[in-house]
Amino acid sequence: MLLNVRQAVHDDVPALQEVIRASVRGLQTADYTPEQRERALEVVFGVDTQLIEDGTYFVVESEVARPHGLVIAGCGGWSKRKTLYGSDHCSGREDSLLDPQHDAAKIRAFFVHPAWARRGVGSRLLEVCEAAAAAAGFRCFEMGSTLTGVPLYRARGYVETEGREVPLGSGLSLPIVRMEKHL
Repeated sequence: MLLNVRQAVHDDVPALQEVIRASVRGLQTADYTPEQRERALEVVFGVDTQLIEDGTYFVVESEVARPHGLVIAGCGGWSKRKTLYGSDHCSGREDSLLDPQHDAAKIRAFFVHPAWARRGVGSRLLEVCEAAAAAAGFRCFEMGSTLTGVPLYRARGYVETEGREVPLGSGLSLPIVRMEKHL
């Protein structure tokens, strides 16, 4: 199976939103309640257009028998900014730049369509992001992983450093795990 990785562009946003919703609703069912997933889609999960503008967000496409030729199987990126997680509509963003000599690049917003789960999409995205961040001078990576993503990142050399609760409002929160990896 040929998986093509390319930088995301603004024209991808509608398709990315579809992949994100499908991923959250289809792959996170064992780790989060329906209420947590839906509320997270409203206030945390979604497209972060700053990553697209920075050229650090990627899509994985595969050729399939579809009228349009290519389908987005997954998306994910890395950031040279302080924000650890969240989309455009997430509060508490810190868009100031990181110093690669002292700070960790942020691995961000990984989502795989359920039809493409466990086919190497997430691993391929992670390889591309780590290589790009390393080329920009970063030697350490960190993320706020969903519970669903922890096994993938652990298998790729990340270690858990702390658990966090992301407030979702209405008395709900989303448990995530802060993870890091050093080169």
